[in-house]
Amino acid sequence: MTTLWTSRPPRYSTVSPRIASQSRPPLRKHTSELPRSRPPAEKPLVELFSAPSRPAPLFTPARRLPSHRRTWPLAIAATALGVGCWVACFGYVTNETKATSTVVKHILRTTAKDASLRQLLGDEITPKPEWWLNGRPRIRGEPNQLQGNIDLSMRLRGSRGAGTLHFTSIRKARGTPYEILRFRVITDDGRVVEVDPRAADA
Repeated sequence: MTTLWTSRPPRYSTVSPRIASQSRPPLRKHTSELPRSRPPAEKPLVELFSAPSRPAPLFTPARRLPSHRRTWPLAIAATALGVGCWVACFGYVTNETKATSTVVKHILRTTAKDASLRQLLGDEITPKPEWWLNGRPRIRGEPNQLQGNIDLSMRLRGSRGAGTLHFTSIRKARGTPYEILRFRVITDDGRVVEVDPRAADA
């Protein structure tokens, strides 16, 4: 009796081909060279020159460009004008306050009634007006009554001459009367007249 040997039947996988393809890692393709472009069909045109090229002409505008104007001189002039106007207004207001104070008015009444001063300057002794102060006299100094110190001077004029008035008075303590240290008029020819403080009460 002869025995026939047969090959083993092939084993079939129970995994479906779709699942097997998903679990299998994807194949990687590695290339050592990048894709090259195709060579041009025609050779590039090369232009040769026999001499160096000439410089290109400069661009000239059709119209003339406007000149740059400097603005800083105008700014400095405007600033100086503004500061000058402020100083003039401040000086005018300060002098107007002095001229209308009670101290200046009492001094002018006293000088107008002093007999020795009227002999030198004449009658109608008044302060000399200034046109740039709107007819007010220019008063130098400060009649500071709060600090107890009055020191001022001004120009006087009469029918016979003119002179400069100097007045100084201090208060040593608050509540005490003022003490007159200087009350005189120096005429233009150099003569000195001591003004009597009680002339206004006569």
